[in-house]
Amino acid sequence: MKQKIFVDTDENDILENILIGIKPSFNECIKLIESENTQIIGLVANYLSKRRFGNNASYVNNIILNYTNVCITDCKFCAFYRSPGHNESYTLNIDQIESRIAKSWNMFKIRQVLIQGGHNPLLGIEYYEKIFKMIHDKFPSIGIHGLSPSEIHMISRVERSSTKEILSRLKKSGLQSLTGAGAEILVDQVKNIISPKKISSDDWLRIMFEAHSIGIPSSATMMYGHVESNHDIIKHFFKIVELQRKTHGFMAFIPWSFESNNTLLQNQDRIKSFTGGASLLKMISLSRLIFDGLINHIQSSWLTNGLNMAQLALFYGADDFGGTLIGEEVVSCTGARSTELTSDKIINSIHQIGYNVFERDNLYNFIQYC
Repeated sequence: MKQKIFVDTDENDILENILIGIKPSFNECIKLIESENTQIIGLVANYLSKRRFGNNASYVNNIILNYTNVCITDCKFCAFYRSPGHNESYTLNIDQIESRIAKSWNMFKIRQVLIQGGHNPLLGIEYYEKIFKMIHDKFPSIGIHGLSPSEIHMISRVERSSTKEILSRLKKSGLQSLTGAGAEILVDQVKNIISPKKISSDDWLRIMFEAHSIGIPSSATMMYGHVESNHDIIKHFFKIVELQRKTHGFMAFIPWSFESNNTLLQNQDRIKSFTGGASLLKMISLSRLIFDGLINHIQSSWLTNGLNMAQLALFYGADDFGGTLIGEEVVSCTGARSTELTSDKIINSIHQIGYNVFERDNLYNFIQYC
């Protein structure tokens, strides 16, 4: 008779099996996400994380370059975008971008520039190629973590070219990895409510497959806490799992909670899945339980949940604190909280909870202990 490690709960057998390497089924994941035993689930997730990474947590010195807020996708969860011609719209030129990166390199020795913006129909591929080539040539120590599948799709529409051709050209110009943005929840019934003009779930997955197939790794994300159900969330997880088993191209997974302030979803009173700190910890734990051995790194998601919750997330399965995010504008438009940190604050926060901390680069390679 198998000896029980945990006290008897409905989740006991699932967690016991996870500890010996048996991945949870879809229905078992539903049981875990609906469980109130978040601490026990987190205990197992923390064990798996520490078994892989020890008492270490990483972070990256980076900036977010929100190069344009012009967008024609009109996502109902976004407070950042402005329609073409709006008096608050902007698009950065290459000199402005070079100036921001040079200043950040000189001040912070950033190792990554995270490039994201709106779906701007006035920008062709040459705009991005010039930017990426400039960064690659002038700042060779900085990795370019740029664009989302939906931005790639927008560029392909402008150029009337395939998304794979767009990805290939951007890689040649210096794009090192693709962001995971635009996934939200990979269930079209959800997407049709919150972002009806954005690419479908299948298109997001297809573009990620194409990126991975030509040697562009990426992160994967999930935005929870709006109109989705628990069933939708688990569907999202399993779609990521299926693709990762084919490509092994996802470097990290980042679950983050929806910020409703100043968004159309809030104004329309459509939000039915309010979240808090307990939800974050459960999502972090589920991410580790489901992805352990498939996607190495789980980010603590301080941007939308705050510094203290990000510290707790390291005890619930996260191993990476994310980036300093100097210059972030998307979440800051909701007015939710400060959306950038210095490296000193991140390092001190990790040390405060008894972890070792090291700086990494864009591809999660070790740089130095801090």
